[in-house]
This record gives sequence, C-alpha cells and structure tokens, in this order.
Amino acid sequence: MTGAGVKALRAVADAVWPRTCMTCEARVEEEGLCPACWRDMPFLRAARCDGCGLPLPGPGDEPDGGPIRCDGCLAEPRPWAAGRAALAYAGPARALVLRLKHGDRPDLAVGAGLWMHRAARGAVDADTLVVPVPLHPWRLWRRRYNQAALLARELARHADAAFAPQALRRVRRTPTLDRRPRAERMALLDRAIAADPAQVAGQAVALVDDVMTTGATLAACTEALAGAGAARVTVHVLARVERDAGIVISEAMEESPDEDRDDLHPAPLRVLHRSDPPPPPEGRDDRRA
Repeated sequence: MTGAGVKALRAVADAVWPRTCMTCEARVEEEGLCPACWRDMPFLRAARCDGCGLPLPGPGDEPDGGPIRCDGCLAEPRPWAAGRAALAYAGPARALVLRLKHGDRPDLAVGAGLWMHRAARGAVDADTLVVPVPLHPWRLWRRRYNQAALLARELARHADAAFAPQALRRVRRTPTLDRRPRAERMALLDRAIAADPAQVAGQAVALVDDVMTTGATLAACTEALAGAGAARVTVHVLARVERDAGIVISEAMEESPDEDRDDLHPAPLRVLHRSDPPPPPEGRDDRRA
C-alpha cells in the first residue's frame, strides 16, 4: 500500500475511532493525555529512590553522583538491583491504574508502557529480558488479561528487548495480601512463584508490574528469578505508592495477571514461549516436591 493509502486509512480510522485522552476521553491528536490531564498526572520527575522508585526530596543524586536510597531500602535492601516507577499512585494515576486493571481498558497499556520506558532511564535495553509478574492461572482465567504483561510488552517494544511472558508462573494460589504486613506477605508468597531457568539463566531481567506497595510480590519474583540463574534483576512499575499517602492497596491492585494480547499492538516482538500444563482445580497446589 502506498503512503497516500496509509494516510487515507488513518484518516478513516480516526474519524470512526477518534483518539481520546487516556483519562478524560477528550479528543487528542496523538495517543496519550490531553494538556490538562498531562499537567495533573503525578509523574515522578525529581529525586527518586534508586531501589524502589519512592519520591524523595532533593535534586536526585548523591553528592558523589551515585544513586540515592530511601530509608526503607537502606534499612532493608531490596533483592533486586534497581527499581523504577513512572507515576506516584495518587489522583489521576490511581484512576488510570484502576481502569487499566478493572475497567477493561487494556489499551491504556500502550501509553503507560512508553512512560515506563522513559522512567527506566536506560535500565532496559536490547540485551534485557522483560518479564511480567505472573498470576495464578485460575485468576488469570477470570480476569481475561494481565495488565503487567501488557505493560511489559510495551516496555519491551520501546526498548527493542525480548519479551518473556511465561518466564515466571504462579505454582500456588495465595490468599489476599490486603492489609497484611510485609513479613506476612513474604511468608505467604514463599515458593508460590517459579521461574523457568531455560529462559532466564544468565539474563539481565526487567521485572514489570503495575503498582508497588510493600514490594513483597516483586521480591518473591526476584528471588525466583535469581534462583533460576538470572544475572541481574531490575524492577519497573507504572505507579509507586508513597508510604505516607494513607492509601491501602488490595491484593487485586498489587498483583498482576499474565497474558500477551496480540491484538493490542501489531509490532513484532521477540517472544519466548513455554508450554504450561492446564490450570489445576481451584485450591490445588501443583508444586512438585
């Protein structure tokens, strides 16, 4: 098809399916936000903890030019090498995450993945393996798609990186983590997530989720990846909950399902696949001794 034909088809598509703002549905010329919503979106632009993405006061780096850490990461270092977040989980960012996860708006991952790529600040490149946080197969079946996988797919596309949607899997269902302290969450997640050594051994892995609260789920995934031989793990989330924000995130908010939707974006990706067994019956633990 000629360039003129492509432009004509684009004009027809824009007339039938007009581009709208990701948050307020106002008409926009390009994918993303309208000027008003862009102004209100809580992007994390200033100083951030290099370990978990938490917003911090100050210009952004230690005086010697090294990375900065929040008090929590200094007191209890994270198992991953670095953490990045694009947004503070507040206001319109919170509404966007809820729409992506529970509002049947997987299309929002396209713009959100671009923000995550910018927030990665060079931590994800063509030599990185991008892996989403998984969900147990039964929960995935109920939700139909995995917003963590959709975000990971877009991050991989922008970085020209390999995308491995099945490198991690849930092998044991866990009860809700809502309102539980971090230590209890970690105990519940013990051996609930498995990594495929054939896909991750020797790889620099970018682990992707939609929201980070305590980081317990991300820590469990990181430990599984390290145990399977991953050389390095960095964590990338769309939104980071501030500790003093007074927000309680449910398990449905913190966890992410696992599905790659080919209809969301036609761009080719280097995808690694592994055949999984069918989902076990509800409540069954399919771990192998």
